[in-house]
Amino acid sequence: MESDIEPVSIFVEYFGSSSYIKVLDYLISGFGFDYSMTEIARGAGVGWSAFTNVWSKLLEKKIIIQTRTVGNAKLFTLNKEDEFVKKIVKFDWEITKLEMDKAHEKFVVA
Repeated sequence: MESDIEPVSIFVEYFGSSSYIKVLDYLISGFGFDYSMTEIARGAGVGWSAFTNVWSKLLEKKIIIQTRTVGNAKLFTLNKEDEFVKKIVKFDWEITKLEMDKAHEKFVVA
């Protein structure tokens, strides 16, 4: 029996499932890869109108940058040079490790 519930990342679990968080989470999980806007919206599970609002904020803050153009598609990734991006990616790893350690302790104790 399959479940319709999608797994939630620890980042989304901690900060909620707003469109902004879901888009950031998708980009963090694919850190180092570039995606079209459509791929990001679909992958983050965000509707197009909500996505475009988030997108404009990410561009304005230079959290994302365009990497290249393939045909008519512009591809984007997180701006690895931005201090906010560096810290949020590091923080994501830290909370993931924290939660994994907690899960490991429960497993070992049980």
